[in-house]
Amino acid sequence: MAKTVLITGASSGIGLAAAVAAAEAGWIAVATLRDTSRADALRKAAAEAGVADRVHVKRLDVIDPESVAACVDEVIAEFGQLDALVNNAGVGQVGTIEQGTVEDVRTAMEVNFFGVVNVSRAALPHLRASEGRLITVTSVGGVVGQPFNEAYCAAKFAVEGFMESLAPVAATVGVDVTVVEPGAVASEFVTNVGLDLPAMLAAAGPYAPALQAYVERTTKSFSNAQTPAQAAAPIIEALTAERPAFRVQTSDWARQFIATKLTDLDGTSVLGLTGDWVR
Repeated sequence: MAKTVLITGASSGIGLAAAVAAAEAGWIAVATLRDTSRADALRKAAAEAGVADRVHVKRLDVIDPESVAACVDEVIAEFGQLDALVNNAGVGQVGTIEQGTVEDVRTAMEVNFFGVVNVSRAALPHLRASEGRLITVTSVGGVVGQPFNEAYCAAKFAVEGFMESLAPVAATVGVDVTVVEPGAVASEFVTNVGLDLPAMLAAAGPYAPALQAYVERTTKSFSNAQTPAQAAAPIIEALTAERPAFRVQTSDWARQFIATKLTDLDGTSVLGLTGDWVR
């Protein structure tokens, strides 16, 4: 019997690639979107890969507990079990707190952190039953704080702390927990941040030189970004490995970047590195 994985945020990018790759690996991929009218690219990719019959599109809004519960219940009713969850849905946010609002921060936390909590909580009883996998796409920004990404990194730090704390507890009931940490990925996620850079720079006041330097550096970094399929590959490895690692990076660059933080006891190395991004 094929195993079932539920993937959030599957309209594009890593989520879409993971859904298709999971189906290619023999899984039933329940690919969820907040707006199912945006599923055309997913359906086309699944058809081109010859796995349309194993990719099932369903609506799920991660910040709406009723939507989450309804989707999980529907998966169990239709497929009988849930063997894995991939938390992938997220939103980006660029800015600095003096020029933003607390509500901006709350929005980032609501989707990127509480959305993960909502879906994980609903899925865990079923993952216990199947001794399954709980996989969450975080970011290198969940380990290393990055300039002009205060709210986004705060949410991703929260996810990492949540999952690192949950992992040993979940293991006692047979559930493996993994966080997958991509670096730059060439996907619609970047576009979805919705930045009007000229307007931001014009309004940045004393932060304009730092923001300009950050934008120039980040634009260059995304010219060498991974494809969504490359970033999704470690998700499939975590789904299928006998003993998946807790923390997985999706590229050599991501491994090197995160290693800077994990060996930096006083913060000098990290702030020296990211400080260069805004000078």
